[in-house]
Amino acid sequence: MTINRYSSRTHQLDQVMLARHLKDAKRYHRIAGYFTSSLFEIAVEYLDKVEDVKIVCNSQVTAEDIKIARIQEAKLLGRLNSQAAEIDSLLNKPRYQWLQAFLEQRPDAVRVAPDDFCGFVHGKAGVIWKNDGTRIGFMGSVNETRTGWQHNYEILWEDQSPEGIDWIEEEFQYLWKKAVPLPRAVVQEISRRAHRVEINLGEHESDDSLAPSALIESPMYREGLSLQPWQRAFVTECVNHRRWFGVVRLLLADEVGLGKTLSLGTAALTLALLDRDAADEEKYRSRPSAVFAPASLTQQWQTEMMDKLGIPCARWDSNRKVWLDTEARFISPSGPEQIIRCPMRLGIISTGIVIQPTTEKELLSQLCFDVLILDESHKARTRKILGKNDGEPNILLQFMQEAAGRSRHVLLGTATPMQTEVADLWDQLSILHKGQGRFVLGHDFSPWQTPERVKPLLTGEDHPSEPEQAWQFLRSPLPPVDSSSEGNFRRLLHNIRAELNMKENDFDASQAVVALPREVREEFEDLLDFPVDGTSLFQRHNPVVRHVVLRKRKVLEDAGLLQKVGVNLHPDYKLIRHHQLFTSLFHKQALKTDEKFDLAYEAAEAFGTAYGRRVGGSGFMKNLMTQRLCSSCIAGLKTAERILQGKEVDQEDEEALLMEDISEEEKNHLSTLIQAVNSMRGQDPKLGAVRHYLVEEDWFRHGCIIFSQYYDTAAWVAQSLAALFPGELVGLYAGAGKSALYRGPDNMNEALREDLKNLVQEKKIMIMVATDAACEGLNLQRLGTLINIDLPWNPTRLEQRIGRIKRFGQVRPIVDMLNLVYKDTVDEKIYERLSERMRERFDILGSLPDTITDDWIRDEELLGKKMDELIEASRRVNGFDIRYNSSLDVSEDDWRNCSQVLSRRRIEDFMRQGWWVRKTSNLQTGQL
Repeated sequence: MTINRYSSRTHQLDQVMLARHLKDAKRYHRIAGYFTSSLFEIAVEYLDKVEDVKIVCNSQVTAEDIKIARIQEAKLLGRLNSQAAEIDSLLNKPRYQWLQAFLEQRPDAVRVAPDDFCGFVHGKAGVIWKNDGTRIGFMGSVNETRTGWQHNYEILWEDQSPEGIDWIEEEFQYLWKKAVPLPRAVVQEISRRAHRVEINLGEHESDDSLAPSALIESPMYREGLSLQPWQRAFVTECVNHRRWFGVVRLLLADEVGLGKTLSLGTAALTLALLDRDAADEEKYRSRPSAVFAPASLTQQWQTEMMDKLGIPCARWDSNRKVWLDTEARFISPSGPEQIIRCPMRLGIISTGIVIQPTTEKELLSQLCFDVLILDESHKARTRKILGKNDGEPNILLQFMQEAAGRSRHVLLGTATPMQTEVADLWDQLSILHKGQGRFVLGHDFSPWQTPERVKPLLTGEDHPSEPEQAWQFLRSPLPPVDSSSEGNFRRLLHNIRAELNMKENDFDASQAVVALPREVREEFEDLLDFPVDGTSLFQRHNPVVRHVVLRKRKVLEDAGLLQKVGVNLHPDYKLIRHHQLFTSLFHKQALKTDEKFDLAYEAAEAFGTAYGRRVGGSGFMKNLMTQRLCSSCIAGLKTAERILQGKEVDQEDEEALLMEDISEEEKNHLSTLIQAVNSMRGQDPKLGAVRHYLVEEDWFRHGCIIFSQYYDTAAWVAQSLAALFPGELVGLYAGAGKSALYRGPDNMNEALREDLKNLVQEKKIMIMVATDAACEGLNLQRLGTLINIDLPWNPTRLEQRIGRIKRFGQVRPIVDMLNLVYKDTVDEKIYERLSERMRERFDILGSLPDTITDDWIRDEELLGKKMDELIEASRRVNGFDIRYNSSLDVSEDDWRNCSQVLSRRRIEDFMRQGWWVRKTSNLQTGQL
């Protein structure tokens, strides 16, 4: 048997190999390069007749990636989309059509090899079995593309020896067994390209088809990512509300980590495009779209809108009074009056600008918005303070209520679960109800205007049995027929509207129930007595459920729509490796302390008692020193020093505190605390515990995020760990320009938060320390462990913290979370009660109250009882589960298979049309 050597310099390689041997072949095994649409462009005319075709390709996918199907899909689709879809689909449509047909007939013909099994598959080879029984093997650098076979300089060896062919086949079989099939999403994309047609704005088939047409070739889809089913379902909900009510009024309250920014952003684009078709273009341009978000989130909003959805938008710089693009470049003149001249259709503005008496706020207060979005909307609320302002709306709530009254569509977003405290939602509903949203809570005398009156219905504690009483809850607002999937209820609504001659856009039935025919009244009575999944009629059908979209992580996990990530709670003697070191640090679940710390803690308590006795009442101010010391000794020390020096006490996410004119007794207690902490000489047991878990328990290998409520604690931890790991980068992610990057004890540079996040994604930072104020929107799923250096007295923050790593992209099936509290402190008491319940069901933390009151702290039995009541309430099926779980199986095919595509250039041109002033004389009034 011979070896034939070929060079593209002397031979036409596709003819001497493929044309010569494949035309009468029955089997073809190939080790190729990357999977691309051109994989078969040379061999296409022969492969249809070959019985057995198997090709293994490169993937740039690791075995770790394969654990999460979407990562695998993303990397392969990203490679497939290396050329612009507009050009590629036009040039190569016949190729895609053939490839689609081939893969449909032979779904396992192509596999991709994970990189960590074989590295980059650079060696190319193949074996051809011919119909006459002969075999031919070949090796060389040739990729399975037209360029590889016909245009590149290539070298090819043809081997006809049995031992040579067997060797090639053995290598192929090794790779084939390690490889995985092409993901379904890749096959779908090939099919979509085969049928792709580009359309203009206004040419989409239906309102429901607009969003997939606009986004199927957005950056995130080109990278192989996609909106999740619940995100697509939210867009569908918005389209439905627009159809039912003419405008949209929705609060998105999905739990932490479920991607509300993309949900809201996609909805904003969809609504803007839909309204563009329904309105006069020049008139429509006068109605801006705006996102109001905390300052820490404005850049993330702008980045995600552009990088994920391909939507250009502008961000207002409050300091320089100018609009910025995604590269932080000025795209407008400077000056406060420019805030109403946004150069893009969508402007992103910090909520901080509207809680101060600024010129910008005054101008914004006179604008009419097409789409108005408020992120972290729970911060717009009524005041809950002692004094004359108790129960009054705060400044943000006032602004949003007024702005909503001048807005067409209003979308609110919050990641703070509120489903067990229904009354807390009324602040949000009051925003949605303004202006064109008067259908949200009904007429002024509707019972839905009063949360205390309807709360028993929503919680299931009570339900009206008398038709006349029940009619008061149903008639205003009367739901649209299509707002329910329950056949009996839809029929009732249809009959009521028909009998009362109500139009589809009428939502107030002023007549009494006796105005309805007997058969309709009887149908209504039957529904009142007919529970579904243990829920009454008004638990399932009410304004709260209709206008609040709430999905729970556990429900999505149980439905198989979200990767399940378990949580191991620490400290736990059973879960650690070094028991002797563990017992030297912990007593049960709390850190051991010495008499010096105990003296400091007693002084902190004494200060709070003396302060409370002098000023009256209790609450945060009384507990301020105790909370700070429970965070870390350094936080307690610095806080005490600031108070004694008459300086403001810094708070990360609130206004700074100034405690003036403290008494001599209070000064003495603070001095005792300072003296006690200084005598500890930096020996804080929390640092020893962090070191133990990072080093002895090997958490550093997985990467770790360390959270604190206070900057003082976070900075101290970051500096200490930089000294402990001198060769590693340690990030400090904080608010107000305090973020930093450390390498060793003496090297620290200021850093942008976006840069820190990128370094984590690249696995160049394995330890990140962060404050709560900076963690909103922070995605650090590349890190696999979390340490709470302190325990926030707002338990929902614990869920928000774990949500930073318990999200898509987390490769660990179970992440580890350590909660640190000092022994014999109020934090230990709270944590004991929380941990008893957290151990069984961690996800229930989202149902705990926003804060733990002093009464609960003083009475351990009451604390446990209240926790149990709230947990049990969260376990019961509610209207949110019934209404929104039914849409969780939304098929991705409707988006992935969308072949009618809106031109990206036209979408960008549309979104680059800015707010503009018709007449200069109207500038002072803010009229556009």
